Amino acid sequence: MNIKRDLYLTQLIDRKYNGLIKIISGIRRCGKSYLLFELFQNHLINEGVHTDHIITIALDNYEQEKYRDPDVCYHFVKDQIRDDQMYYFLLDEVQLMPKFESVLNGLMRIKNLDIYITGSNSKFLSKDVVTEFRGRGDEIRVYPLNFNEFFSVYEGDWHEAWREYSVYGGMPLVLTHKKSTDKMKYLKNLFKETYLRDIVARNNIKHTGELEELLNIVASGVGSLTNPQKLADTFKSVKHVDLSAPTIKQYLDYLEDAFIVQKVLRYDIKGKKYINTPYKYYFADPGIRNARLDFRQLEPTHMMENVIYNELNVRRYAIDVGNQILNNKRKMTEIDFVANQGSKRYYIQSVWSMPTTEKKEIEERPFLEIRDSFKKIIITGDDIEPYYDENGILIIGLKDFLVNQNSLEI
Repeated sequence: MNIKRDLYLTQLIDRKYNGLIKIISGIRRCGKSYLLFELFQNHLINEGVHTDHIITIALDNYEQEKYRDPDVCYHFVKDQIRDDQMYYFLLDEVQLMPKFESVLNGLMRIKNLDIYITGSNSKFLSKDVVTEFRGRGDEIRVYPLNFNEFFSVYEGDWHEAWREYSVYGGMPLVLTHKKSTDKMKYLKNLFKETYLRDIVARNNIKHTGELEELLNIVASGVGSLTNPQKLADTFKSVKHVDLSAPTIKQYLDYLEDAFIVQKVLRYDIKGKKYINTPYKYYFADPGIRNARLDFRQLEPTHMMENVIYNELNVRRYAIDVGNQILNNKRKMTEIDFVANQGSKRYYIQSVWSMPTTEKKEIEERPFLEIRDSFKKIIITGDDIEPYYDENGILIIGLKDFLVNQNSLEI
């Protein structure tokens, strides 16, 4: 199945010959290798690059495990360069190689070598590694298929596609399974045998039961305000387990390192400052979240909010949760997302349905307290045509938001 991922391919093409190491990051099995070894490599070949000028190594491939040795890899790549034409080095799962920073910095001295690498956890993007690269790294974050990519190859109408996507998500290999039972089995095995096992092995976790319970709690409360202390209290009161807030914070950091979840801070709109705690967590993919809960808690409101958050990420917005005091009554009100990109800002509410005028007024009320002129948008699961109301607020259906990449500019 050929799935176009033009957003990421364009980013790679735009970064050719920029003198930096192109770092493709993201959760495992989201399509990084396919992007690099299929889509980008085919682009190079179509542009006239000879295959002997494209050097490819996949470190998670058993037949190429020998290249995990830094010296073997370094000398192999150097030996492939036999003329002054441009060569392209495509390296998959770089975190499996010790001292890869030194290898890549050494290879960067070769003027006619353009380097592209992938990795599945943020450890290789830590401050220490960035220092080793001396500002020579250029990250391209890849996510599971967004709805538009999923819909482009889905055999069915929009409503069927949304039901499928909100339950099973956008991991590319999900599309190769036809039966719902097979999709569930794949996602549950992926979480247990790949994500969880990676986290446990990488961080030497001895008591996996506590980590799994934390995953269940975060998945169940996706999009809800929380912090390590609140989660510690939940463990004590509900699970009757004493798990300290510092340990919980460490576990949450592990989940972020693996790109399974992302933390979203609150932003005080009137005070123009960040509120460090509590904050929210969203999953990188709805199917991964649902698999963690054995597909039992499929609330459409939470799924829609998580998908909107992921879509804003794919469109490369910086995202916060908005907070402000309502009518000077010391009552805090929340705006689901404050999305920033350069000089642009959008205030966004996610609402599964607005069947009455009263419901619409409730959702709009936080917007009316904002005194700046940035755009205010309500995304609703209702099947409607986009329109602006008398307060200048854009009301747009979920379908139009997801399918139209420029939907915020309507």
